[in-house]
Amino acid sequence: MPVLNPWFFLSAITNTARLSTALQILIFLPLTLATISRQAFLLLSLLLTLHALIHGTMSFFVGSRALSVLQVPMHPFLLLVCFNVFSASPHPWLLTAADWWGTLLMMSGPLFITMEGLSSLLVVQKLGQEGKKLAGRGETYQLGLLIATAVAYVASAWWIVGSYPTAATSPLSSTLLGVAITAFLFLTIIGFVMRRTNIIESSGLAVFIAYNVWLCGFDQKSFTDPASSYAPLLPNILPHIQTLLNFVINTLPKPVLIALLYRLAILHFASGILPTIGADSWESEEGVDDTWSDRPTSTLTKILLTYRQSIFVTVYSHLLLLDHSSQIWWRWMNIFFTLVIWSIELSVSSEDDIVDKEWKVD
Repeated sequence: MPVLNPWFFLSAITNTARLSTALQILIFLPLTLATISRQAFLLLSLLLTLHALIHGTMSFFVGSRALSVLQVPMHPFLLLVCFNVFSASPHPWLLTAADWWGTLLMMSGPLFITMEGLSSLLVVQKLGQEGKKLAGRGETYQLGLLIATAVAYVASAWWIVGSYPTAATSPLSSTLLGVAITAFLFLTIIGFVMRRTNIIESSGLAVFIAYNVWLCGFDQKSFTDPASSYAPLLPNILPHIQTLLNFVINTLPKPVLIALLYRLAILHFASGILPTIGADSWESEEGVDDTWSDRPTSTLTKILLTYRQSIFVTVYSHLLLLDHSSQIWWRWMNIFFTLVIWSIELSVSSEDDIVDKEWKVD
C-alpha cells in the first residue's frame, strides 16, 4: 500500500484553508452589507483588514503554513462579533471607526486605479518583450504571434462595438470612448513609427481598453441588489441553506467580482515582473550573484505578496462601496491614466531600447 506523502498532505490542507479564507471574505462582506447596514459592513471590513495585517506580519517573521489553517475560524468569529455588536445599539467609538474606515477606503480610489493601470501596462509590456524573443526564433513563431495579435485586435474591436450601446448611454460617455480610441490609435502609430512598441504590446492595451469599456456598460439587469432579494433566515435548516445559496448564486455583485478578479490577478502578475525591472542587458533572467534580492522592486514584491490578503480585503471593500456611476467614472479614469503613462513611456525610452527592440512592427 503506497504511503501518502506528508508534504502533499500538508500542501492540500494549506491550499484548502486558503481557498476557504478567500471564499469567506467573498461572501461575508456583501452578506453583512445586505443584511445589516453599511456601518456593519465597514466594521467587518476593518476587522478583516486588521486581522490580515497581523496574519501577514506573523507570516513574514514565522513563515509557517500552519498560520493559513489557524486563521480559517477567525473570519466566522469576526462575522459573529459584527452581528452581535449591531444586534443592539453599537458603541459610538465603533461607529466612528467604521465611518473613518469608509472615508479612507473611498479616498484610496486613486491609489487602486494607479496600481491597476501601472500593473496592466507592466504586464502588457512584459508580454511584448517575451513575444519579441519568440519572434527571433523563426518565422513560425512570428506567424503565430501575428495571428494571436490579429485575434486580439479583432476581439477588442468586437468587444467595444458590442458594449457601445450600454457603455455610451450619454454624450459624455460616447465622447470619452471616442477620445480613448483615438488616443490609443494615435499612440500606437507613433510607437510604430518611433519603433518603441510592438503589435503584441499594442494589442494587449486594446484588450485592456475593451475590458474597461465593457465594465462601464455592464448590464445592471444581469444581477440584483443584495439587499432587495435577501429574505430573513427561517428557523428550519433547509430554508436557511436555500436562502444562503440564493444569495451566493443570484445576488453577489458580478461586475465587482470580475473587477476584483482582474485587479488581484494583474497585481499578482506585476509583482512577479517587478524584480526584473532595472536588470542590465547582460544579466540572465535569474539575475547575477542573487543581486535581485537587493533591489527596491524586489522588496516591493515581497511586501505585496506578504500582505496580499490585506490588499484583497481593501480592494473588495472599496469596490462594494462604489455604486454603478462611480465605477463608470473610475473606469474612464483608469483608461486615460494608463494611456498617459504609456505615452510617457514611449517618449522617454532610451536610444538603446530603440536599437534593442528590433522586432516591432514586422
